[in-house]
Amino acid sequence: MSVTTIAPSPRAPARRIPEQVLRLGIVVILIAVIIVLGCVVSDRFGTMNNLLNVYEQSTDLALVALGQTLTILTGGIDLSVGSMISLLSVLTSGLINSNGDLVLPVCAGVLLLGMIIGLVNGIGIVVLRVHPLIVTLGTGAMLQGLALLYTMEPAGGVPDGFDFLAYGRVADISVGASIVLVVYLLASFLMRRTATGRHIYAIGDDRHAAVLLGLPVRRLTVLVYTLSGLLCAMTAIYLVARFGSGQPYAGANYTLASVTPVVVGGTMLSGGRGGVIGTLLGAYLIAILNDFLNFLHVSTEIQLVVQGLIIMLAVSAYHEGKKG
Repeated sequence: MSVTTIAPSPRAPARRIPEQVLRLGIVVILIAVIIVLGCVVSDRFGTMNNLLNVYEQSTDLALVALGQTLTILTGGIDLSVGSMISLLSVLTSGLINSNGDLVLPVCAGVLLLGMIIGLVNGIGIVVLRVHPLIVTLGTGAMLQGLALLYTMEPAGGVPDGFDFLAYGRVADISVGASIVLVVYLLASFLMRRTATGRHIYAIGDDRHAAVLLGLPVRRLTVLVYTLSGLLCAMTAIYLVARFGSGQPYAGANYTLASVTPVVVGGTMLSGGRGGVIGTLLGAYLIAILNDFLNFLHVSTEIQLVVQGLIIMLAVSAYHEGKKG
């Protein structure tokens, strides 16, 4: 008499939380933790007015970090962003010089100039075949020199009403921060829903394989640096609206600061993994952390030290070797 054995049915594999979703969740939890700690420190921290101010204050960092995200996703980096912001901000306020009739043409020209500088960065990278770090570092040094040649002190001014871009609100929501949301939605659509976005990810994941597959590696490399230049120009115009004039060192801290939300938001410095939504959340995290430190009366210098530590911790936590 034979005994029939019934093989156990294979168990369904456990569902794993997608890596990027897990990283975004960590950032959201950190934001929530800081808000709770802030409410413990001060009753004013958790008020809607303060949170809306934090949302508004993240505008400049979110804009420049978006351009940095695009370059890093291709496996590169843009170290010229700080100097570009400095130059474009002094040109914006210096050329407008409180003349309302010049606002539109000057702003349009500054946006175009930002794209041209980014275009030059991209062309330099693909033609010279030099690492983006070296090319953009050299460009940054030249741009900062040009900013100082133009002026050694705050330049020009803006007409009444120009600060609406920085401080204006519609239905109690910041105009500048709302523009950021629109820009990020467009960038997210580009990266997730178009062939161009998928190709950018492919280039960062394995540039050599992307070339073999016939992807337009050189063209897309130039594109992301051009977009980075455009976003730097938008940041410069916003800063002029916020402070009322351009300063030759306005972008001094943005080279480091622009990388922080990118890394914290889960984008790998090696390229090919991450996304723009993570960068936006990372910018909000940095803004609310700085606000929390301000409530603790921590100096700006110490806040920069904290940002550096955050980058180191995030890189260590998210580090993952590339597949061979």
